[in-house]
Amino acid sequence: MKNPVWNQQEREQEILNICGEILEASRTELYLHLRFLDRALAALVQRPDNSLSPAGTDGGFLFYHPLELIKLFQKAPVCVTRLCLHILFHCLFAHIYPQEDRERELWNLSCDMAAEHLIDHLYIKCVHIPQTPLRREAYGWLEKEIQPVTAEKTYHFLMKKELPEQRLLELKKEFFRDDHRKWYEPPQKKPNMRRQKENWEDLRRKMQTEMETFSKEALKDAGELLETLRIHNQRKYDYQSFLRKFAVLKEEMKVDLDTFDYIFYHYGMELYGNMPLIEPLETREEKKIEDFVIAIDTSMSCKGELVERFLEETYCLLSQEESFSRKIRIHILQCDEQVRSDVRIENKEQLMQYMKHLTLKGGGGTDFRPVFVYVEELMAAKAFYHLRGLVYFTDGYGIYPAKMPPYQTAFVFMEKDYRDIDVPPWAVKLIIREEDIKGDTYYYDND
Repeated sequence: MKNPVWNQQEREQEILNICGEILEASRTELYLHLRFLDRALAALVQRPDNSLSPAGTDGGFLFYHPLELIKLFQKAPVCVTRLCLHILFHCLFAHIYPQEDRERELWNLSCDMAAEHLIDHLYIKCVHIPQTPLRREAYGWLEKEIQPVTAEKTYHFLMKKELPEQRLLELKKEFFRDDHRKWYEPPQKKPNMRRQKENWEDLRRKMQTEMETFSKEALKDAGELLETLRIHNQRKYDYQSFLRKFAVLKEEMKVDLDTFDYIFYHYGMELYGNMPLIEPLETREEKKIEDFVIAIDTSMSCKGELVERFLEETYCLLSQEESFSRKIRIHILQCDEQVRSDVRIENKEQLMQYMKHLTLKGGGGTDFRPVFVYVEELMAAKAFYHLRGLVYFTDGYGIYPAKMPPYQTAFVFMEKDYRDIDVPPWAVKLIIREEDIKGDTYYYDND
């Protein structure tokens, strides 16, 4: 007669074996239909955990409740396959690393809605579940306001919409797939989180490359997934570093302590009493932003409040004396299909006055070419000592110049409703989000 403890252990092991086969079958099904997921599918290690319902992840493991997983499979195998893909999207698109200022329940719902929206737009049988009226209604809201549908955009949309509590509960129930508790574990329980995040970023980039090159036949059913990958794979760049691209190397009247040797100075003072052998240089070479142009698209599609906030951000950077030269020449141009105004700014006080009395002029269509012609005329008239760059704030809908100018050019777009497919290859693209125009991070693209 077997020991009862052994019998229990055998039953538990048998359940784990069944769960392993279920998860392996789901992973194989996903691989057969979405081959570009092969590396990502292998990144999560399976581990049983009875505290989750029915499954969850911390970015390194796929935790599952054995009995609930079997029950879900008995309900329909497609439910398990969809659960695995849902969790995988949470990892690929960094949902599992929520920011501290996020409202937890709303962020969880936003991530679930974004993941489910992607799955529902893959149009593959192994994860297909008929959409309920509530789900179709929710997708209608999102697709009308935000494209593509990401967790970040969904979160801000739901924050603005301020849905009733009952409606939020209905949405949570509709889009729930997995348990998110592991996302909020303290950092000491996730010692390798930085490396883990880098690994998922690397997998995401490779996945985009494979979709664009080797898996083009899959793009018919995964176009939205590819677009979401492109957005998440855009490098983040802070605006201050971005403006420093327009800096020039020049001498400043400032003691250069970096080249000063204290040993010889101290030795001379000891040897001769009050005569140092070496003294610090009175000038130092630094990269300073001196001359550049800000062009503001005043066509009907560019909102005045966004222009003001963009200038406020520039003013904040101008206030930092270590980044900008004392003598600056900034020309702020307002333009639509022609240059409407040109204001020369030589210090931060003038920029503040300009912002206080800002009135947008124009409102017609957009043609970028007159600005570049006008800047050429300014250069010919010696209006700049050393013009390094032009920053063009626009929605991107317009006619671009064909010829590359002799200075760096950057087109700054709002993330919502921008168009950058016609941007010349010699120009830099900076894509910023409306909610973060006063924040620290922007999307940078210089392909």
